[in-house]
Amino acid sequence: MNKLISVMGTALLAVMVIGCSGKTRVESDLGIKGAPDWVNEGTVVLKDKDGRLFHGVGSAPSMGDESLQISTADGRARAELARILSSYMKVVSTDYLASAGKDEAQRVEQSVSQQIENLTQVNLSGAKVIGRWHDKKRNMIYSIVELDMKHVKDTVGQVETMNEGLKNFINTRGDNIFDGMIKR
Repeated sequence: MNKLISVMGTALLAVMVIGCSGKTRVESDLGIKGAPDWVNEGTVVLKDKDGRLFHGVGSAPSMGDESLQISTADGRARAELARILSSYMKVVSTDYLASAGKDEAQRVEQSVSQQIENLTQVNLSGAKVIGRWHDKKRNMIYSIVELDMKHVKDTVGQVETMNEGLKNFINTRGDNIFDGMIKR
């Protein structure tokens, strides 16, 4: 009896391990029929014929006031854009500080963090709503906001108070870091 329980326990463990060892599958598509691709894909960083782009997607339910609903969807799309731009900038600052010498990194770390935060906010002002979609079935409005990596680099070039090393780092390695984010 104990041998049978032991064999069954081993078999159960093997089934659990095999079942859990498969590749995790995550569906990124919302599956809303008739929706534009960007609605179903959501917030992304992408590289296409138009360049390196940050896309933030937001939505808003019916609020009894269509202009408020549109404004809310736009605001949520901008918040999503801010989230991915902030992630990008954190990678940039981490890579920059890692490439700096130990003494240099300690000296500029706090300054760089503040500059990155300010740069994120300034860049968001260059983001534009490039589309909206009204899901009439659910009475939801979706907005997509776009920010081009070229705009980010142009903004960096115009900031006079920015650490020169960080400015050069973004201009020379910013695209590579962006491309690395796409693969993640």
